[in-house]
Amino acid sequence: MICDCSALVNDARRLGRALRQTANLMVGIPDYDAYVAHRQRQHPGEAVMTREEYVRERQESRYARGGLRCC
Repeated sequence: MICDCSALVNDARRLGRALRQTANLMVGIPDYDAYVAHRQRQHPGEAVMTREEYVRERQESRYARGGLRCC
């Protein structure tokens, strides 16, 4: 039986990306790369926020709702 190592490596990379994205989302770190890919795919030609703008917008969106307060 011959092992297709490239397929295993690709699967491992996809799993690693998925785990990293899940962990980041669990602690509130947005996925900028997924945002850029979405904008390029769904909204070609439109402006894309910089990483800093994106993180700031996501934080404001998450914490400015008024429902998430510690005090």
